[in-house]
Amino acid sequence: MEQTANLVLSEFLLKTFNDILAVEEYEIKKGPFSNLSISEIHTIAAMGMYKPRTMSEVAADLNVTVGTLTAAINNLVKKGCVERKRDEDDRRVVKIQLTKKGKLAYRIHEKFHLEMVKETTKGLPDRENILLDSLRKLYDHFIKTYK
Repeated sequence: MEQTANLVLSEFLLKTFNDILAVEEYEIKKGPFSNLSISEIHTIAAMGMYKPRTMSEVAADLNVTVGTLTAAINNLVKKGCVERKRDEDDRRVVKIQLTKKGKLAYRIHEKFHLEMVKETTKGLPDRENILLDSLRKLYDHFIKTYK
């Protein structure tokens, strides 16, 4: 019985993950940012809204190389979502930050995720801790095993 439940949960998690990415990409494509890929949206999300960051910081958050991030940032600069600026204290350091357009893309993406979380937890106030604990265990497993 437990093995069957584990298989069902495994299939459900895989399908949910894939469906979230597909729906997220569909929602992006039908909105004002149809020229952005899901990867570019996630790069924007990793950059954050408020403070300029170095390429190394963002690359580490995305678990990609600086070279890979550079290609993505070049595209986002061309699309008007990101700008590069020299650090005031050390002119050798280049920081990246979102433009007004990039911040709008960030907000739209954040709204998508917040609505998803709201729907997931709706009607489950007593079980919310169980859901959070379970997802925390899953996250901790991935970090411990694969990072």
